[in-house]
Amino acid sequence: MQNHPVFTDNDPQSELSTLNLGPTHPATHGVFQNVLQLDGERIVSGVSTIGYIHRAFEKIAEHRPFYQITPLTDRLNYCSSPINNMGWHMTVEKLLGIETPKRVDYLRVIVMELARIADHIVCNGVLGVDTGAFTGFLYMMEYREAIYEIYEEVCGSRLTTNIGRIGGFERNFNTIAFNKLRKFLKEFPVTLREFESLFNRNRIFVDRTKGVAAVTAEEALSYSWSGPLLRAAGVDYDVRAMEPYSSYEDFEFEVPVGTNGDVYSRFLVRNEEMWQSLRLIEQALVKLEKEPSDIFHADVPDFYLPPKEDVYNNMEALIYHFKIVMGEIPTPTTEVYHAVEGANGELGFYLVNDGGRSPYRLHFRRPSFINYQMYAPMSRGMLLSDAIINMSSLNVIAGELDA
Repeated sequence: MQNHPVFTDNDPQSELSTLNLGPTHPATHGVFQNVLQLDGERIVSGVSTIGYIHRAFEKIAEHRPFYQITPLTDRLNYCSSPINNMGWHMTVEKLLGIETPKRVDYLRVIVMELARIADHIVCNGVLGVDTGAFTGFLYMMEYREAIYEIYEEVCGSRLTTNIGRIGGFERNFNTIAFNKLRKFLKEFPVTLREFESLFNRNRIFVDRTKGVAAVTAEEALSYSWSGPLLRAAGVDYDVRAMEPYSSYEDFEFEVPVGTNGDVYSRFLVRNEEMWQSLRLIEQALVKLEKEPSDIFHADVPDFYLPPKEDVYNNMEALIYHFKIVMGEIPTPTTEVYHAVEGANGELGFYLVNDGGRSPYRLHFRRPSFINYQMYAPMSRGMLLSDAIINMSSLNVIAGELDA
């Protein structure tokens, strides 16, 4: 692996050409740029440019109370917003020492694994499109829509969900949500098998992806890769298994690991992760049957907004509502870090608190930002067509890249 390349050839007679890949090219699937120097169709060097949609979320968060930061996390990886939401809530719960009921943990597992499936549907579907196969993408989109319909029943939203609260959820899951979930669990595996049969042994797809952008475990670790990219390179690391949260230790699941670290391995790892997510959701549904059905949040009146009807009719609820909104409840002066297994890797929240109602400092560890650092160096010597496929396999979400 070379150091980050720079352009050195300024000879006007040079046969090398400069190409802007992005920031508005459809193949980048996001607003970011790579300035590439080409020898014919082969990349000689490149420089990645980011920041086109930087929105200063970390600085904005320092001026918002904890419970109003959730919508900011939606706009990181918007393909799997609920994982961002839950990760943030768990970070604040770690700060405040809140222990959530098991039923809340299991409901969170369901929502997060649905989000992981939705994210992988987009990534692997788009990878198919970029290799010339549109059919698989269309097959899978129907079930991303089905997941969004489940979100709607839980929180009333689809893409930027703002789902849940510190301590749990803002409402209980209704019967329609569970019915749609069971329907999804019954129907999606059939389509996922069809999707795999279209791609896994497809001669054209395999030729376009196998051996392309191969990364060793040592290279992946040196760039702090995580998630499906790291596991495809042969490193058995998953936050859910290594540092369990939300009662993941109560579940049985496998961590898919590849061997070659190439585009094809990343595709296979994400496919297998969808099967494991289905397995986790099915287990969570069984575990929910043993828990009280009316519990959907922790008993923390100091930080959980009471129902609006109680605020209108009960003085104690009104007082708690006022104290939470006005930030009159002290918080610990400390710093915490909490990470969850996002769809693209380790999604971390580093929170420094000074005892107030807002973070003194909040930093998001965004896996797309970490993973994308290697794109320009690993593209050196690669054909431009392969560089496009490589970018798709990295699943770089622009919102998570820039923040």
